[in-house]
Amino acid sequence: MPEIIQTTVYQFRELSDPAKERARSWYRETAIDPDWYDFVCADFEAICGILGLDLKTRTVRLMGGGTRQEPCLYFRGFWSQGDGACFDGVYTHERQTLTKIRHHAPQDVELHRIADTLQAIQRRNFYRLRAEIHHRGFYCHEHCMVISVERDSPTGQDMTADAEDIVMEALRDLARWFYRQLEREYAFQTSDEAVDEAMTANAYTFTETGCRFG
Repeated sequence: MPEIIQTTVYQFRELSDPAKERARSWYRETAIDPDWYDFVCADFEAICGILGLDLKTRTVRLMGGGTRQEPCLYFRGFWSQGDGACFDGVYTHERQTLTKIRHHAPQDVELHRIADTLQAIQRRNFYRLRAEIHHRGFYCHEHCMVISVERDSPTGQDMTADAEDIVMEALRDLARWFYRQLEREYAFQTSDEAVDEAMTANAYTFTETGCRFG
């Protein structure tokens, strides 16, 4: 025989502090947008284009049966050994990099430094340096990138002795920079302030103890 059970539910702001913590835990574990990193990745793609890094792409199947191309960006985080970010791509010299990167990110001194480093070593090699970057292994940090550097010289002239190390380290610094942006965005998306605002805006309801209702 059917029974009618009445339950009192609460808006997030009406919960006690312990119940709010439980509600926040529920949101972080189950309700955060799975594509929270899209903006960071899109910005990184733009930065790569400015620096002369052509990211490789991979085919991703869509739920509707189609496919699309996504850049080969990889990351894991943010609390375990081996966490980090890396990418697949081809790096070559790009014109007006220093001006463009400062226009795109005027306050980011680390990006400026990376761009300056790459520009300086390219200049010493008559802007002929080229690097192939491939992700290898299970982890996703900057040292999981296999980087091969060469000088594309029509006369067969070798690159300067320091070129390989400088280009490799600059590209690894770029991967580290990318990971820090992801880390900051995740910290923001899961902060108490952002979580509270999202639950309030969506009018989620909870039991007295902070369990999600419905």
